[in-house]
Parts: sequence; C-alpha cells; structure tokens
Amino acid sequence: MLLRLAYLTVTNAFAALRLLPMSDRDKDVEILILRHQITVLERQLGADTKARWV
Repeated sequence: MLLRLAYLTVTNAFAALRLLPMSDRDKDVEILILRHQITVLERQLGADTKARWV
C-alpha cells in the first residue's frame, strides 16, 4: 500500500511538471484529445455505460 502511494505521488509530480511549460492552446488540445478518447471508450463499452464526473 505504501509503495502504491509513493508511485502515485511520483507519477502525479511528473505529470504536473509536464504541464508547466505547456501553453493554454496545448492544454486545450490535450483536453479535446482526452475527451475524444473517453467518447470512443464509452462507445466500445456500449450505450448503457457513461462516464460520471463526480
């Protein structure tokens, strides 16, 4: 459990560092790509499944 927490902390830190040099346009493009990937995965899972943002 402790190893998993350390792994998640390190990966989140690297993800945050990767976002620092990005412009707003780059971030917007990445958001659009991620939304498209979610839509494709929802389509593959079936019509009953929908991503919930809680």
